[in-house]
Amino acid sequence: MMRWLSYSICFTLLLMPQSNAEEELEDSKREVVADERPIVELPITAADRDHWAFQPLVKPAVPTVADANQQSNSAVDWFVLEKLAKKQLALASAADHSTLLRRVTFDLTGLPPTLGERSAFLDDSAPDAYERVVDRLLASPAHGEHAGQAWLDLARFAETDGFEHDKVRPLAWKYRDWVIRALNDDLPYDRFLQLQLAGDEILPGDEQARIATGFCLAGPDMPDVNDQQERRHNLLNEMTGMVSSVIIGLQLGCAQCHDHKYDALSQADFFRLRACFEPAVQLKKDQSVEWLKEVTKPEKSRLWIRGDHRRPGAELQPDVPRIANLGEQKFVALISAVASSSSAEAKSTYRRAAAARWFTQPDHPLTARVMANRLWQQHFGRGLSASPSDFGLLGESPTHPELLDYLATEFTGRDWSMKTLRRTIVESAVYRQASHSSGKPIHQAEWQTRLAKDSGNQLFSRYPRRRLDGEMIRDAMLAAAGMLDARAGGPGVMPPLPPELTSTLLKNQWQTSKREADHYRRSVYLFARRNLRYPLFEAFDRPDANASCPSRIRSTTAPQALLMLNSDQVLQTAQQIAGKIDPHHAPRDLVLKILSRDATAVEITALQQFISEQATMLARAGRADSSLALPSGWQDQNNAPTGAAIVQAALALLNSSEMIYLD
Repeated sequence: MMRWLSYSICFTLLLMPQSNAEEELEDSKREVVADERPIVELPITAADRDHWAFQPLVKPAVPTVADANQQSNSAVDWFVLEKLAKKQLALASAADHSTLLRRVTFDLTGLPPTLGERSAFLDDSAPDAYERVVDRLLASPAHGEHAGQAWLDLARFAETDGFEHDKVRPLAWKYRDWVIRALNDDLPYDRFLQLQLAGDEILPGDEQARIATGFCLAGPDMPDVNDQQERRHNLLNEMTGMVSSVIIGLQLGCAQCHDHKYDALSQADFFRLRACFEPAVQLKKDQSVEWLKEVTKPEKSRLWIRGDHRRPGAELQPDVPRIANLGEQKFVALISAVASSSSAEAKSTYRRAAAARWFTQPDHPLTARVMANRLWQQHFGRGLSASPSDFGLLGESPTHPELLDYLATEFTGRDWSMKTLRRTIVESAVYRQASHSSGKPIHQAEWQTRLAKDSGNQLFSRYPRRRLDGEMIRDAMLAAAGMLDARAGGPGVMPPLPPELTSTLLKNQWQTSKREADHYRRSVYLFARRNLRYPLFEAFDRPDANASCPSRIRSTTAPQALLMLNSDQVLQTAQQIAGKIDPHHAPRDLVLKILSRDATAVEITALQQFISEQATMLARAGRADSSLALPSGWQDQNNAPTGAAIVQAALALLNSSEMIYLD
C-alpha cells in the first residue's frame, strides 16, 4: 500500500506544471525573436484635440460681476461670482477671525495657530493683517513639511520596498527632505519637475539634483525577484504611468497592454515615453534602486506586445504622447537641443532632460493646469476638476474652466511660484467664506436657499468643511499639548507601536527610536513603511504608497472613534494638555488650547457640569489615585478625582467634531 502511494505521488508530481522559477529558467534559455511588424496607430483627429484639456492655454478675460456682500477682492472671486449669479446666489459672509486663522494656519502649515499668533491677529486692526499672516505662514519651515506630504502622496513615497520582505531603503528619506526644502525655498515648479525627472543630466555632479530623481523610483519594488528583466519592465511601466498622471493628468498607464479605450493614447505612445527613462534604470538583484543612473549606449527601445516583457515588438524612438504634443515638435530635435546646451561633463542620452523641458514649456496645455488644479484642491478639498490625475475623456470637466485657465496662466506668468499661487487662492474672498450659517433666523433662510441651489457646493457658494488628515490630527494634538518636537530632516523615526502590530512584522522591522523626543516629531518624519502604516494614519485614510494618490478618501468609520477615544497616545496628550492649564478655568482654557477659539457661555457651563459630575462619580467609586489618569504634574493629591475629570474633558474635546474638522 505504501509503495503504491509513493508511485502515485511521484506520478502526480511528474504531471504537475513546473514551478515559476523553473519556467523562468527555461524562458531565459529560449532565444527571443522580436516581432518587427510595423506599429499601427489610429491618427490623432481634430475631434480628439477638441477636448478641453488640450486647448491652448490662454489667459481669459476677467468677468465684471456685482458682489452683493462687497467682499470680492480678486479675479478669483469674480470668476466664482459669475457662476453664482446665474443661480441668483452670492458669496457667503466671511468667516469670523478665529475660524479663518485656524483654517489658513492648518492649510499652509498643517498645524493649529499658537495662542500668541491668535492674540496677535485678533488684536491687529490693520487692513492688511490677514495678508501678513499669510506671508508669515508661507515663510514658515512648517509650510514645506505640510505641503510636502501632498507631493509625497503623488510620488508614492515610502522608506521600504514593499511586497513580502518590505526591505528598508536606507537613503529614501533624502528625497523626502529634498521635497520639503524645495517647497520651503519656493523652487519654481518647472525647475521642481525638471530636477525630479533629470537632475543628474541637468546638473551632473550635483548631489542634491541626483537625490531629486528619487521621485521616479519612489514606488514599490521587488529586488529579490528571480526574473530581473520582469522587475525592470514593471518598474519602468509603473514609472511611466506615474509620471504621466502626476505631471500632465493623463492615464497613459492604461495603454501599456493595449491602446487606451477612450483617450487618444496608443500603446506606442506609452512605450515611446517609457523609452525616455529606459537608459537610466539599471538593476542589481537583491539591491534597491534608489536613484537614476544613465548609460550612454542603451538597448533598443521597443513596443512590448500585450505589455508582456517576454514578447518584444517593433523598435521605436523616444517621444512624448502625440495628443499632448500640440505643436508637433520633433522630440529628437529637442534631445539634440538639450544635449548641445548641457554640460560637457555629462555622459547621457539626454532623453529625460528633453522630456523634462517638454513637460515644462510655459504654453504646455496640461502641466500648469494640472498643478493649479492640485493647489486649489489642497485648499478647498477638491479641485476645479474633481479628477486631479485624469484630465482625459473619463475625467471630470472643471466646474470653472475659465478660473482654472486664469490660475494656470498666473502660475506660469509668475515664474511658476507655488507660494504665489497659494497666496492668490487663500487671500480670495471665496476662500474666506463661512462654512455654515450663523444660526440667526435671517441668515438661516438665506443659507437654506444656498444649500438648495448649490447642494454639492460645486459653485463654491460657501467654504467646504472638511476633515483633517491623520498627520494633521496627530500634529495638532502634540502642538496643543506642547509636546511637538520641531527638529527637521533625517531618517524616519519610529515611535512606539502596540505589540499586536509589531508582532505581525519580520524581525527588526520596527525598532522604536531611542531618543524619546523623536517620538513627538512631525508626522512627515515618521518612518514610512509600505506594509505597515502608523495606526492613526491608517485609520484616517493615509494611502499605502503602492500607487500614486492624487486625492485621499475621507471615510467615516468606527475604528476612527475607537482609536481616538481609547489609544494611549490620545490619553497622554489629554493629560499633557490638562496639566498646562489653570484647573479653576478648565473649560475656558481647554477650548482655547484644543479648538483655538474662545469658549461660549453655554460651553463653559456644560463643561463645568461635566467635570463636576465626573469628579463626583470617580470619588464615589473610591478608585485609588494611582489608577486615575491625572493631568501631567498634578499636585493636588487631595482632589485627584477633579484632575482626572479635567483629563476626561480634554479627551472629549480632542474627540469633538470641531477638533477633527476644518471649518
